[in-house]
Amino acid sequence: MAVNPKRVKTLVEAEGKEGPVIYWMSRDQRVRDNWALLFAQELARKNTSPVAALFCLSPEFLGATSRQYHFMLRGLKEVEKDLRQLNIPLFLLHGDPGRKIAQFLKAHDAAALVSDFSPLRINRSWKVSAIEQIAIPFYEVDAHNIVPCWVASSKQEWAAYTFRPKVRRLLSEFLEEFPAVSKHPFRFEDWAENDWDEAEKSVKAGALPEVKWIQPGEKAARDHLIDFLNHRLSGYESGRNDPARDAQSGLSPYLHFGHISAQRVALQVLKGSQDSSSFLEELIVRRELSDNFCYYNSNYDSFDGFPDWAKETLRIHEKDRREYIYNLKELEAGQTHDVLWNAAQLEMVHKGKMHGYLRMYWAKKILEWTETPDEALRAAIYLNDKYELDGRDPNGYTGIAWSIGGIHDRAWKEREVFGKVRYMSYKGAGRKFDIDAYIRKVESVVR
Repeated sequence: MAVNPKRVKTLVEAEGKEGPVIYWMSRDQRVRDNWALLFAQELARKNTSPVAALFCLSPEFLGATSRQYHFMLRGLKEVEKDLRQLNIPLFLLHGDPGRKIAQFLKAHDAAALVSDFSPLRINRSWKVSAIEQIAIPFYEVDAHNIVPCWVASSKQEWAAYTFRPKVRRLLSEFLEEFPAVSKHPFRFEDWAENDWDEAEKSVKAGALPEVKWIQPGEKAARDHLIDFLNHRLSGYESGRNDPARDAQSGLSPYLHFGHISAQRVALQVLKGSQDSSSFLEELIVRRELSDNFCYYNSNYDSFDGFPDWAKETLRIHEKDRREYIYNLKELEAGQTHDVLWNAAQLEMVHKGKMHGYLRMYWAKKILEWTETPDEALRAAIYLNDKYELDGRDPNGYTGIAWSIGGIHDRAWKEREVFGKVRYMSYKGAGRKFDIDAYIRKVESVVR
C-alpha cells in the first residue's frame, strides 16, 4: 500500500461490498499530497470501484464569518476542477454533516467511507453522528500531521520537551515523499457540477470584508511556499519574533484549510542548504503538539483544560485589582491604553492575521484587562476565531491556552492577576523589536 497503515484508524468495521468509495473531505482541502484521498483511491482500485469526494458545508462553524467561508469556498472550487481531471467528482453538500453524509452514502449505495482527521470536538461529533447511521467500513486518515496524532503519542504531552523526542524518532518513517494521485479508471455516475454561487448564499455567517494580501487554493499555496523558500527562509531565525519585519512564512491560512500539506512544506524546506531548524520546530513539533493537546484534552477551549497549577494560581489571584478593565466591544475596536496591543488587534481585524509573537502578548493582556480568566479566555477565542483566517484551529486554541492558562509552560515568579502564569510586558516587547516601526506598518494597512 502507498499509504502507511499506521496513518489509518478504522472507525467502523463492517463487511465490504460492491459500490463506490467516498472520501469525506473536511480539514484537508487539496488534491495533491493528501493521504486520505490516496487511501480512498487505493480502496476503490482494489475493488474496481469509482471514487468520489464530498464536502459538507455547515452553515455555521465556530464563529467563522464570510471572510473565512469565502476563502474556503474559492479553494474548494479549485479542488473540484483538479479532481475532475482525475475522473473524480467533488460533491458539495449543505447542512448538518453527520446527517447529510449518511444520506449521501445510502443514496449512492457506497461501499466504504474515508475521512481526514481533526482533533476538534465538532468534527469528531459529526463522525460519531455518521457512525450511528451507517453500516459500511469507515476509515479515518491523518492527512494533516506528518506523524499521525495517535502514533506520535498516546496521551496529552506535558510540553514540547516531552513531545519533541517522540516525534523526531518517528520522522524517518513518516516524513516520506508522496505518491502522485492518478486519474481514476472507474467513473462515478450521476456527476454534476456544483453551484458555487448558491453555496455562498447558503452560509449563515456574519459579514466581514475579505482579505486581499493572500489568495486561496492549492496553486496559490505552492507559489507562496516557493516565495518563502526563496526570499524569507534564510532570515527566519533572526527575524521571526520581529513583527515589524516580513520574516514569517505566512503559510498558516493554507495549512489551516489544508490547501498545502505540512509534510510537503517540510520536504521542500529540507531540500535547501540553509539552517531551517527553527522553522521546522514550529512547523512540526509545535504545530503537531497543538493537535495532541486538542485530541487528548476535550476541554481545550475552557478553563477546565488548564493544568492544575495554573487553575489554582489563577483562582487565587482572580480578585486582584486590575489597573485597566475593558469590555469586549472596546477590545474588538482596539480601544485600549496600549498602542502595541491596539495595533495587533487592528492588524487582525483588517488583515485576518496577527504575528505569532504578538498573539501571545495580545492574549496575555486580555487576561490582565478582564475581570476573570474565564472571561479572558472567551474573549480571546471569540476575537481570534472571528477575524483570523487560521482561527478555529488547534494552533489557536493551544496558543491561547498557553498564554492565559499555562498549557505547555511552567510556573513562573508570582505576580498580581497572573499568579504564576508567564507574564509579558510592553517594555519586554520593546527590547525585542521596534514597536513604533510595527505600528507604522499596521497604520499603512488600516488606512
